[in-house]
Amino acid sequence: MCIPCFFTISTSEVGIVETWGKYSRSVQPGLGFVMCPMESLVGRLSFRVQQLDVRVETKTLDNVFLTAVVSVQYQVLRENILEAFYALTNPAQQITAHVYDVMRSQLPTLELDAVFEAKEDLAVAVKEALSQTMEKYGYQILNALITDLDPDQRVKNAMNEINSSKRLKYAVAERAEGDKILQVKSAEAEAEAKYLSGVGVAKQRKAIVDGLRTSIVDFHDNIDGTSTKEVMDLLLLTQYFDMVQGVGTANHCRTTFVPTSRTLGDDVRN
Repeated sequence: MCIPCFFTISTSEVGIVETWGKYSRSVQPGLGFVMCPMESLVGRLSFRVQQLDVRVETKTLDNVFLTAVVSVQYQVLRENILEAFYALTNPAQQITAHVYDVMRSQLPTLELDAVFEAKEDLAVAVKEALSQTMEKYGYQILNALITDLDPDQRVKNAMNEINSSKRLKYAVAERAEGDKILQVKSAEAEAEAKYLSGVGVAKQRKAIVDGLRTSIVDFHDNIDGTSTKEVMDLLLLTQYFDMVQGVGTANHCRTTFVPTSRTLGDDVRN
């Protein structure tokens, strides 16, 4: 005698019913029943997207050990319910094995720096390998993501030190370049200042010479019997007295002038 036994199937799930141990039908979401003990509900399959995180430890081409975390998103194909339920005992274990195989064959061919740059390529390789295998078992691989690459802490510290050294070297080079520019500009400014100072001194001396020439000519024309040399000595003596006055009025001046030659100007001065 068979007795109806009722059950419910949730949305996004399907129930698997067997008759005397043989698959007979699938049950859609809602209220269902089986005729006990002839029929039995042996399991449920979910059509929701599932995610499996796989941690893989391996080494790179430059012998650096790192741990990679691969997140695989998969889903049961509605048209392959039988394969998904009966073909695999543990689909998560099957996916994990394929992720190990792909990652441990790809990472040893890359150096550590290249691994971080090739995350997208690794993810595509994992997805393609899983899709080819899992589709025949009734599972669709939606995505495969490399969510983490974690080298040993000592390796990370060394990488940070290298990066810090490169940045410090760049900063020192930039600072040296800045100092060089400052020195060049300072030298250019000093050269320009000396040039302008020389131009000023030259103009000043030209004005003095022009003034002396005019004074000598006027003195010679207005006073008869004087020679040009005598007028020149008189003017130089005037300049001498002006210089002595300037030196004598300067603070903390200890300068002494000792005559070393005998000229008409010396006789007048003495």
